[in-house]
Amino acid sequence: MDLSQLKQVSTCEWRHEPQGAMRVPVVLYGSQTLISEMDDKVLKQIDHVASLPGIVDAAYTMPDAHWGYGFPIGGVAAFDPEEGGVVSAGGVGFDISCGVRTLLTGIRSPELRHCQESLADSLFRAIPAGVGSKGAITLDSTEMDHMLLSGARWAVERGFGNPEDLEHIEESGQMSGALPVAVSERARLRQRREMGTLGSGNHYLEVQEVSTVFDNTTAATFGLAEGNIVISIHCGSRGLGHQIGTDFLREMALAAPAEGIHLPDLELAYAPIRSALGERYLGAMRAGINCALANRQIITHLVRGVFAHFFPGVELTTLFDVSHNTCKEENHDVAGNRRRLFVHRKGATRAFGAGHPDLPETFAATGQPVFIGGSMGTMSAIMVGAATRPEHAFASSCHGAGRQLSRHQALKHWRGRKVVDELRKRGIIIKSPSMRGVAEEAPGAYKNSAAVVDAAHEAGLSRKVAGLQPLICIKG
Repeated sequence: MDLSQLKQVSTCEWRHEPQGAMRVPVVLYGSQTLISEMDDKVLKQIDHVASLPGIVDAAYTMPDAHWGYGFPIGGVAAFDPEEGGVVSAGGVGFDISCGVRTLLTGIRSPELRHCQESLADSLFRAIPAGVGSKGAITLDSTEMDHMLLSGARWAVERGFGNPEDLEHIEESGQMSGALPVAVSERARLRQRREMGTLGSGNHYLEVQEVSTVFDNTTAATFGLAEGNIVISIHCGSRGLGHQIGTDFLREMALAAPAEGIHLPDLELAYAPIRSALGERYLGAMRAGINCALANRQIITHLVRGVFAHFFPGVELTTLFDVSHNTCKEENHDVAGNRRRLFVHRKGATRAFGAGHPDLPETFAATGQPVFIGGSMGTMSAIMVGAATRPEHAFASSCHGAGRQLSRHQALKHWRGRKVVDELRKRGIIIKSPSMRGVAEEAPGAYKNSAAVVDAAHEAGLSRKVAGLQPLICIKG
């Protein structure tokens, strides 16, 4: 990206002033290296976001931002429905409510290394992964409706996990306002056998060791210490979420001319929040959030079954579960006024600081955990919502390392078997049904995760708590 187009506000904050159709400025977070290495398409896309009706304050990108569909991945924007604000399916993404759940095990690294290989094999057999992967659960129409309405609560009621899990999930495991009737039959059909599955792409289940503690007090509150083993589950709403995105992007684009809507980019098709189409999309999207929350809850149950075999008596507890492809209705301070806004976060995670009224009581004093995923062979991080600037970028932070090479480009550089072999030499076991998928997700295809984490910390988006190193990674 050409830095001459930007004004540097601080070490990790850059600004692009409104021009042309832009209604608000653009703010980009990242070090000079991260920003300069971003594709110019990122700035073009976020400039388009800044031109949408009813946008408030600024359009933001996170330190892991890269080119995406509609919004850049790592894009954040909020819209006021009382000022003609809009909702965009491209601002949420196809994998609705893709997110991360991290589980605490109480196991120490030496214990796990004794059974690392056989544990990896058992996890790979127990959790279906890959394109078109199917689970053991088949949902009929009635159960589909219950799941879309109740999310992780539905899963717990069906015996997948514990009620205590719900206290450590965003929205307490159930997104209100879901409208199952707005979800197409095609989307339902795609999800009928996909509950409890990881899917493909950058989704994973990773067994990790806490390698570094940056904040001893917060880490202790979270139950983290060097040498501890944690498990992170990264997946979303599978085929159902993708179909919801596809259905509504098409409908929004087709409806635009009749409504007198000029789209800066067809991928940014939108509908007014206070329209029938906007309300239907929000209802379907919230049902997609519930699908993802239920999916991660079922996978948690499957993981517990595997660990119970290897470590009898050990209880896996949920640290937190947070999504990073959503549009949520939230209260935020803008220019000294408290406003009810619809906050789009695409490839960005909510990062509420200490004392926020929407936090579970467990995190009232610390702020919520924020999970930054690595890339199979690189550091992941647990951060915490920054209390010092709770309204920073509408209380948002980054969600992962962020791609620096496309999947097509990655295939020119790496072969999956070689990636697996090289990581094994470093003590990291990779299990995947697709060597092509492993090549596409090679660690070198992503930005430096440590640099992304440092930039988020420096910018005040979230604070570093602990670094995690992978030991086992189940990839789709």
